[in-house]
Amino acid sequence: MKRRTKGALFILILALTACQSTPSKKYISIPSLIQEQVTHVDSSLYAITQYVYQGTDSLPSDTIYIPREAFKKAATEFLSILDLSLPSNAKRFTEQNRYDPLLERVIITYTPIKPNEEDWQKQELMVKPDPATGDKVTTILASKVQNNRNGLLQVELLWLFDRSFQVTQTTQAPGKDPVIITYKVIWNDHSS
Repeated sequence: MKRRTKGALFILILALTACQSTPSKKYISIPSLIQEQVTHVDSSLYAITQYVYQGTDSLPSDTIYIPREAFKKAATEFLSILDLSLPSNAKRFTEQNRYDPLLERVIITYTPIKPNEEDWQKQELMVKPDPATGDKVTTILASKVQNNRNGLLQVELLWLFDRSFQVTQTTQAPGKDPVIITYKVIWNDHSS
């Protein structure tokens, strides 16, 4: 009995030590930032326009006006970005920070530790440092790749805060040419 108690005590101490030696990673939740933007646009009076581009054409093949109530549905791809603020997801990714003097932005990049096991290949935030008013996220970039026997699906996401977002989706069935569709949704900046 003593031997069993000592063994259990040893395992308990080992487990407690292991838990204390690996601090949990604290990453930014991109879906939460996007949800704040969606809530803002949903309660605004912005005119929301969606432009659809086929292939590499620079002229839109379709222009659609989106009612505010449908904005969240249009932003679904962004809301489904893997939430790295959850410890179970964060442990599979690494974080890199750097300052780009040309852009005057801090760039935070999350990449998977094992890229072959993850759909989300990159999540990136650009933050404008401002000591007076506080740092502000200006841009989100994300990339998802799924490659299986049915073919390739690659999705590139770009969110410009308080202005617009863009989704470029490339699909390629085995033995076929790639099909590229891009849609851009603008709500606060119709100059681009």
